[in-house]
Amino acid sequence: MAQTCILIGAPVDSGQKRAGALMGPAAYRVAGIAAAIEELGHKVIDRGDVTIAPCAPLPHPNPAVHHLAETLAWTEALARAGEAAAAEGMPVFLGGDHSLSLGSVAGMAAHAKKAGRPLFVLWLDAHTDFHTPESTVSGNLHGTPVAYIAGRPGFAPFPPFPAPVPGERIAMLGIRSVDPAEKSALIPEEIEIADMRVLDERGFGAPLREFLDRVRAANGLLHVSLDVDFLDPAIAPAVGTTVPGGATFREAHLVMELLHESGLVTSLDLVELNPFLDERGRTAKLMVDLVGSLMGRKVFDRPTRSF
Repeated sequence: MAQTCILIGAPVDSGQKRAGALMGPAAYRVAGIAAAIEELGHKVIDRGDVTIAPCAPLPHPNPAVHHLAETLAWTEALARAGEAAAAEGMPVFLGGDHSLSLGSVAGMAAHAKKAGRPLFVLWLDAHTDFHTPESTVSGNLHGTPVAYIAGRPGFAPFPPFPAPVPGERIAMLGIRSVDPAEKSALIPEEIEIADMRVLDERGFGAPLREFLDRVRAANGLLHVSLDVDFLDPAIAPAVGTTVPGGATFREAHLVMELLHESGLVTSLDLVELNPFLDERGRTAKLMVDLVGSLMGRKVFDRPTRSF
C-alpha cells in the first residue's frame, strides 16, 4: 500500500559530546533517501530541517548533564513537528543523535492519544537508553529517551510525556551495552529486551514477530527507532558509540522486511549517523537501503517455486 512519507530533518547534536550528528539529515538526503522511497511507489514530502532558537544555559542538579536547554528545545520542537506530520502521513525523522527521540516519540504519543489507539515502540539499538537526567553519569541525554517514553520520574524540566508507554508495549532488539543503573531500573519493567544473546539463540525473526503480533492484536500504532549502532560497526562505522557484535547486513534487512510485511509501522527515527566518521558515505547509504526494505524493497526478489 502506497504511503505518504514526511521527512523531518532533526540536526540534533546536543545529546552527546562527539560533534557531527547534526550533519546526518543532509547525509541522508545526499544518499538519496527521498528517491529510494519514491521508487517504491510512495509519496515523499520533505519538510526540511526543524530549527530551534539560541538557548541560554539551563542548570541541572546533576552537574554532569550538559546542553539541557538545547535538548529541551529540540524535544518540544520535534514533538510539535511530528504530531503535525502524523496527521498527514508517516513521519520519518532524520537525525541527529538519539536524544531527538525524546521529541519524536512524544509527538507520536500525542497523535496516538488523539486517535484513541495505543502506541508501541520498537527500539533497535545497542543501548537501552533507560537513564534519566538524574541517573546519567556521562550527562549525555541521548541515553534517556526510553526512560522518558516509559514515564520514569526525574525528567524535570521536560514537559510530562503525553501518554507514557507501558513496558509491555516496548521492545528492544540488539541490546549489548547496558549501564548498571539502567539494569537496576529495567528489572521491574515489562520491557521485552532481546539482547544479542537472545538473538544469537532465537534469531531476529521470532522475537520480532511475537512483538508485532501484540501490536496487531491491540490495533496499535508502531514507532520504530533505528540507531546506527544497532548495526555491527564493521558495516556501519559512522557512529560515535560503536559496540562490536551488532546486526549483520542480512539480519538488519530481515528486520526491515518483516516490519514492512507487518504493515504496522507508522513512524520512524533514523538516529546517530555521524557523517564525519563515515567512509565515503557507506553508512548513510546502508541506512537508506534499510529504509528501502522497510518501505517494500526486497534484497532478493525470487520467483515463486512450482512443485
